[in-house]
Amino acid sequence: MERRNWLARIHEDEAGHATSAAGALIAGAGAVVLGIGAANDTGWLAVAGGIIAGVGLVAWELLRHVAIDQKLMGRLDRLER
Repeated sequence: MERRNWLARIHEDEAGHATSAAGALIAGAGAVVLGIGAANDTGWLAVAGGIIAGVGLVAWELLRHVAIDQKLMGRLDRLER
């Protein structure tokens, strides 16, 4: 039971950043595909990797904002009242 509480606290805490890691992993995979496409002179693969990396960066920022910033700003608003 204690282990579950510890894992849940890390997942929900601002220091954990577990949710926003999904977007960073997508961006990293896209960057790898971009590099492979550029090294092999495969234009379509490089373009696809760039698009995947861009979508991953947008997803990372969106997930970070939803998971961390909104909770933090909500707590600050409650403190100010």
